[in-house]
Amino acid sequence: HVQLVESGGGSVQAGGSLRLSCVASGDTIGRYCMGRFRQAPGKAREGIAGIRRDGDEYYADSVKGRFTISLDNTKNILYLQMNNLQPEDTAMYYCATELVFGHPLRGTYNYWGQGTQVTVS
Repeated sequence: HVQLVESGGGSVQAGGSLRLSCVASGDTIGRYCMGRFRQAPGKAREGIAGIRRDGDEYYADSVKGRFTISLDNTKNILYLQMNNLQPEDTAMYYCATELVFGHPLRGTYNYWGQGTQVTVS
């Protein structure tokens, strides 16, 4: 069983940066594909970034070139570096691991973090 604990959210002005962390316990995150999702009020959940065990990375068009996903396998931490944040990036951000079906940005994951709020003004 995997537990994911998220941190790093907050409030930032447009053009600013944040780095989200997702710490995994109970298993080694390097074994699984991991994804980053977000959900804004009144909108559907959106897959924004994913990373496979072999290091392949995936990004939604909405964040490509601004966000970078990475894994620290030694510390069991998934990072999401977010640069040039814009008001439309305001959402609750979630990490997920153990993709069981589908594409890293749209598939089904077994484990989810509790979410961390990002607000851009």
